This record gives sequence, structure tokens and C-alpha cells, in this order.
Amino acid sequence: MDRTQQLAYLNQALLNHLPQLAGEVAALPGDEQTQRRLLRALMNVRPAELPLDPDFLTVQDAFLSAEREAKGVVDAATLPDLPGHPGVALWQGDITRLKADAIVNAANRALLGCFHPCHGCIDNAIHSAAGLQLRAACYTLMAAQGHGEPTGQAKITSGYNLPAKYVLHTVGPIIQGGVTDQDRGLLASCYRSCLTLAAERGLTSVAFCCISTGEFRFPNEEAAAIAVETVTRFLQTPSSIQKVIFNVFQDKDLQIYRTLLGSTR
Repeated sequence: MDRTQQLAYLNQALLNHLPQLAGEVAALPGDEQTQRRLLRALMNVRPAELPLDPDFLTVQDAFLSAEREAKGVVDAATLPDLPGHPGVALWQGDITRLKADAIVNAANRALLGCFHPCHGCIDNAIHSAAGLQLRAACYTLMAAQGHGEPTGQAKITSGYNLPAKYVLHTVGPIIQGGVTDQDRGLLASCYRSCLTLAAERGLTSVAFCCISTGEFRFPNEEAAAIAVETVTRFLQTPSSIQKVIFNVFQDKDLQIYRTLLGSTR
């Protein structure tokens, strides 16, 4: 199949599980950009409990793997340590391009990914690039747990179609009004829990997003300060972790981390 055929196959397969959307979808233009956006939207809303068809996954994996290579994979091992901060790197870009042992996903309590079609959150981006296997793996974890994921802890899954081997899922605090000491402690716990779990698995590199900022409304400057302090302390203790990457997407976060880390990179 070429890309156009893959899109048609994948969209139709997903619509077979979501017949209530067929009428709306029929009115959409058939150009590749619209059909690609439709695929992401359908993947976002597909119920987590549905079984996965091996034939669908074969086509999905081929499609997402080609997109991954087209976007360009960035090897975390090539990112230089910041002066004065051994084992710490700063990189601006799409975290789904990073080839690290693990990238960190800022998840919600359900831990099933974002169900809002094409939403701009990192949870949506990671699940969309990894493929439906990631939601299925999270569903298995949460069904076994039997309750929502507590704030400040961490879970691990494979990365599937991501360049990263694993995804570390953590739920940061949601700010209601002002930031409390409890919020600060829970955010620090997110970073510690991810690093501890990664070290338990013998991983060597972890890339963090800006946990709890954005949708969860933790002030960017304070969140970054907590992240840097917590990671720096962890790296002072011997473990398998050799490199931590602070991944930022927005220019304002890049400047915040540059200031905190004394870097011009």
C-alpha cells in the first residue's frame, strides 16, 4: 500500500468501530491532509477496551514508522551536556522525535491518553505517534490497578512506534488558584518517581516534558525550578541514569531553562 491507500484503510477500519461518525466523515474532503487529520482524530476517540486487529496494526505501524523517519529522529546520546551540569541536556522540539530510553508523558488520572480529537496536549501527541498499542497497554495497567492514577507516581510502557524504547507516564498536580506546598511536593514527586522507575529498569536516558504546565496551570518558571532541583539531586546519587534531557517546545520555556541552567544553547 502507498500512503494514500494506508490512510483509506486505517480510517475505514476505525470507522467500522465508530459508525456514529460515518455521516460526519463522509462530508470531509478527500485530500491527504484532511484524511491524515481524520486518522489522528479517530485514533484519539477509539475506545480503549476494544481489541486490536493484527492486520490493522501492521498497516498502522508501517504508516507511523514512515512518518517517524520523515520527521527525523534525534538521538538523545548526541545531545551535549550543559556546562556545569553533567548528565543534563536541554533540547527544544517535538518529544516524539527523541530516541531516548524513555520519554515522559504528562498524563491524566485515567492514564489512557487524550480523547479530545487532535488536541494539542503532549498526551495526545505521544499516543498519536506511538499508535493504538500504547492506549491498550495503559488500559491493561489501569484495569489491573482498579482506580485512577495517583498524582506524583509513575507507570512505564513500551514506546511502540516512537523512537523511544519506553514511555513513563506521570500525573502532575492541577493548580486550582495559587500553588501550594502540596502541589510543589507532588510535582517534585513526578520527577523522582519517573527517574526511580527508570533506574529500576536499568535505563540510561530519560527525556522530560514540562510536567503540569499548560493545561494543568502550574506556573512555568516555578515548575522548571522544581524540575531542575529534583533532577539535579537525583543525579547526585549513583544509578543507571546517565543523561536527563529537559525537552521544551515553547520559546518561553526554553528561555526559562536556559536561565536556570546558565546556558546559551
